[in-house]
Amino acid sequence: MSAPASPAVAPAALSPAPASRREARIALARQRLRRIVANPSSLIGLVIVVTFVLVAIFAPLLATHEPNAQDFAVRLSPPSAAHWLGTDQFGRDVYSRLVYGARPTLLIVLMVVLLSAPFGFVLGLVAGYAGGLLEAVLMRITDIVMAFPRLVLALALVAVLKPGLINAVIAIAVTAWPPYARLARAEALALRHADFVEAARGLGMGARGIVFGQIMPLCMSSVSIRATLDMAGIILTAAGLGFLGLGAQPPLAEWGAMIAQGRDQVFDAWWVAAAPGIAIVVVSLGFNLLGDGLRDVLDPKHHG
Repeated sequence: MSAPASPAVAPAALSPAPASRREARIALARQRLRRIVANPSSLIGLVIVVTFVLVAIFAPLLATHEPNAQDFAVRLSPPSAAHWLGTDQFGRDVYSRLVYGARPTLLIVLMVVLLSAPFGFVLGLVAGYAGGLLEAVLMRITDIVMAFPRLVLALALVAVLKPGLINAVIAIAVTAWPPYARLARAEALALRHADFVEAARGLGMGARGIVFGQIMPLCMSSVSIRATLDMAGIILTAAGLGFLGLGAQPPLAEWGAMIAQGRDQVFDAWWVAAAPGIAIVVVSLGFNLLGDGLRDVLDPKHHG
């Protein structure tokens, strides 16, 4: 008669193993989500970011007024039951414009990340794996772009391209890729002589297959963390361009432009500039908190 399984072995024997790679990925995603939720600051960041995205998507359902509808009879009215966050100098509802203002902000963030992160990521991987003269040239170009403050360089580019939402996206994207390149280069330098890379090279795999098939997947977590943390800076840069009139153009509701429109009435009608300013601070804080949480979950060097 066989002895019963010990308590230490039984749970492991009874735990179901993933039947496929898809199930393994789902289980890993759930584990990471639980770790984010278990961290209070990361949970706060996740809630803020999800709320921001939902507000942008469902803005027509959440707004109480047409964002561009003017009513000079109620201009600069303080917050009330009719206008939750008051009205601006044209009698437009500040709350409704704040809700609709999340849309261009989210659009800028997503487009900048989708343009800058892949470009910088691939450039850094190629430079780190190739080394030599190619690495030196690519990294010197990266250093030149990083030498300029992001907002100053974006201002110069928008001045050349002319103000507008799409041109603001292009300008910010041009200034946002260098950190991804430096991060990917560092990752590639650390991995290009790893045992599995040497094995792939010995089996006849080319440089392209090694870079994009072996090294790139291991760098995705670092780039994801960097992108999440970088979104706060993108929001601030976009708001700066909007404040200076170089981003989204009137009558489109955009948080930076709303602050600029309310700066002349900041003492008499503080709510006009305060509402979008608080929104920028809260959403930027949310991305920073979420980025810190992702770093703790995805980066093995930060695992406790």
